Amino acid sequence: MKKTYNIAIDGPAGAGKSTIAKRVAEELGFVYVDTGAMYRAMGLYFLRKGIPLEDEGAVSASCGEISVDIAYENGVQQVLLNGENVTALLREEAVGNTASKVSAYPAVRAALMDLQRGLAASYNVIMDGRDIGSLVLPKADCKIYLTASTRVRAVRRYKELEAKGEAVSLEEVEQKIIDRDNRDMTRETAPLIQAEDAVYLDASAMTIDQVVERIKELARERGLEA
Repeated sequence: MKKTYNIAIDGPAGAGKSTIAKRVAEELGFVYVDTGAMYRAMGLYFLRKGIPLEDEGAVSASCGEISVDIAYENGVQQVLLNGENVTALLREEAVGNTASKVSAYPAVRAALMDLQRGLAASYNVIMDGRDIGSLVLPKADCKIYLTASTRVRAVRRYKELEAKGEAVSLEEVEQKIIDRDNRDMTRETAPLIQAEDAVYLDASAMTIDQVVERIKELARERGLEA
């Protein structure tokens, strides 16, 4: 059986993981796996059902009702929630915040772990998230911890929201990012950490092209070829 190559990219919200990983995957011929989208699909389900997010028991019990699958159309990941393509709904602010909260629950993480590892065993993948290098794919061939300052990340998010016509202040957006970082880094289950063997990459002063080239360089150094 041919060995598959895995690249793990972890980092805080708004660091550009998805944008970067998609580009690198396309240029290396790898499959891109956005684990955050899987958690957002779970979050969307809980929002639709009105399940109280602070009730871990209720959230955990509902996991058995949820099926999250991944499909690819023209190389682009599509997320299916109980058979419905919900990809277009997953970037909503409320969905992202819900995903951040429920992803702290072991039952939610366990529900998606097998799917993520199965994809990595079947394809050459670039997978991004919060605990890919530390927990999901601890033996990944290349691990990167991608981050940027809270202000840089807030400006990016602010521009996205502004383009959608949402009235928010930059300070409000930055505070939400700080709060989310704190939740992700201090939760008991699978907190956001830099894996010991991950390369730290601060993209605050880098362009997307520069980050992409740096990750491709790291991949080449490790002999990763699709």
